[in-house]
Amino acid sequence: MTKNLIRKNNIHKNSRKLFGAFLFILFVAFLPSAWAQDSLTGMPGGKVLDEVIAVVGNTPILQSDVENQYLNYRMQGSIQGTELDMKCEILESLLYQKLMVAQSEVDSIKVDKIQVNAELERRLSGFINQFGSQEKLEKYYGKTLTEIKSEIHNIVKDQMLAQQVQQKIIGDVTVTPSEISEYYHSLPKDSIPMIKTEYIIRQIIRKPPVNLEEKLRVKKELLELRKRILNGESFSTLAILYSQDPGSAKNGGELGFYGRGQLYPAFEAAAYKLKPGEISGVVETKAGYHIIQMIARKGDYINVRHILLVPKVSALDLQKAKMKLDSVVKEIRSDSITFDKAVEKYSQGKNRFNGGYLLNPQTGSIEFEGEQLDPQVSFIVNKLKPGEISNPVPFKTEEGKDAYRLLYLEKRIPPHRANLKQDYPKIEQWALQAKQRKTIDTWINNHAQKTFVRIDADYQQCHFRHTWLHGQKKK
Repeated sequence: MTKNLIRKNNIHKNSRKLFGAFLFILFVAFLPSAWAQDSLTGMPGGKVLDEVIAVVGNTPILQSDVENQYLNYRMQGSIQGTELDMKCEILESLLYQKLMVAQSEVDSIKVDKIQVNAELERRLSGFINQFGSQEKLEKYYGKTLTEIKSEIHNIVKDQMLAQQVQQKIIGDVTVTPSEISEYYHSLPKDSIPMIKTEYIIRQIIRKPPVNLEEKLRVKKELLELRKRILNGESFSTLAILYSQDPGSAKNGGELGFYGRGQLYPAFEAAAYKLKPGEISGVVETKAGYHIIQMIARKGDYINVRHILLVPKVSALDLQKAKMKLDSVVKEIRSDSITFDKAVEKYSQGKNRFNGGYLLNPQTGSIEFEGEQLDPQVSFIVNKLKPGEISNPVPFKTEEGKDAYRLLYLEKRIPPHRANLKQDYPKIEQWALQAKQRKTIDTWINNHAQKTFVRIDADYQQCHFRHTWLHGQKKK
C-alpha cells in the first residue's frame, strides 16, 4: 500500500524502464544542499566562485553541480570509495545526462511544462514529507520554497528529457532464450550471484464487511468537519487532527500534483469538478470516505488536500471472519479440501484468482527474500514447514481495513548460487540488463564522439566508464 491511501496501488509500477542496478548512473531526486547556501561551490563558508568544469554541446556543467550531489550522497550515507572516485562518478552521470538532453533536441523530444511542474511538486512534497513541514524544509536550506523550486526546476526537466531518450534507446531491447543461456554460462563460476533463502507463500483472506451503522457514523463525522471548514476553520488543521491518511495528514491533507488516472476513480471524478478553494461532499473510495478541497489545477494536473476517515469493522464481524477461517483450517488439515479449492471457495482477496499467491511488490514475482517480507508474515512463516498452514491471523488489507487470513508456506528455497533451472526469471532480467547496458554504452561512445565535449583538466584524471575524450583513462 502506498503512503497516501487514496493513490491507486499500482501508481508506482515500473514498466521496463531501465534505471536499475546495472547502470552506474542514477538520476536521483535532486535535493539542494544545505551547505550550498554559503557558496556556489557547495563548500560551507567558502568564497570560491563557481566554475564550469565540463561542457556537453552547448550545456555547461558547474563545479557546484558535482559538489551539491556529492554532499547529498554523503548526507544520505551513500558514499562508496574515495571522494575523488565519487565525484568522478557524479560528473560522468551529469555528462551522460547532458548528452541525453542534447539528443532530445535532435529527436525533438519535449516534456510539457505542466508535466515538469507536476513532477517538481511531487518531489517537493516528498521533501516536505521527509522534513515534517514546509517551514522545516525552508529553515534547513535557508531558502523559501519558491527559491528551492526555481533552483531545481531545470534539473527535473533535464532528468525527464534524459529518461525519455534513454527509454527510446533501450525500449526495443529484448533477450532470447539462447542469449539468456549464453549470458549465464559466460559468468565466472565464482561470480554467479548467491540467492538468499526465498519463500513462496499463499493466503486465504476473509474481509468482513463494514456495517451500515458504522458507514453512517463516518459520513456524519465528515459532514461535521466540512461544516466547520465552511464556517471558517482551516481545512489543513482539521486534516492534521483527524485525517487517517498517514501519507498526507501531516502535510495538512495536501497530496501534491497528480494527473488523470493516478487516483481512485471516484476521488478523481469529484476532485476534477472542484474550483480552487471549493470543498466536495463526502466521496467514497476503497480507502474509505473523503472530503476534498481543490488547491490548484494546471491543465490535467490537480493538487488537492483531503480528509480521509476509514470506517472500522465491528469486533463481532471480525470474530465471525476468524471463526470462518478456523473451520477452513480444519477442512484443509483433515484433507477434506485442498488448499487450491479452499482459495477458490473461501478467499475474499483479489489474489484468489492466482491461487492465493502473495506477489512481491519489489519484483512482481512470487518469491520473497526474508527482508522483503512483511515482519508479521515473516514471523509466522518462519514457524511453518513447507506445506503447513497457519492459524487465522489478523492483518490490514491494502485499503487499511481489518481482516483475517491464513498463511500457507508452499516452499522455502535454501540459499544457493543462481542456476537456470531454479532462477530463470532472475537470470533473464540480468541478461536483459546486461544487453541494455551494452546498448547504452555503445550509444554513449558513439554520440560522445559526435558531440562537443570539454572536461576540465582537474577531472581528466578520472577513470570514466565511457570514452568522452580521445586518449582519456577508462575503468
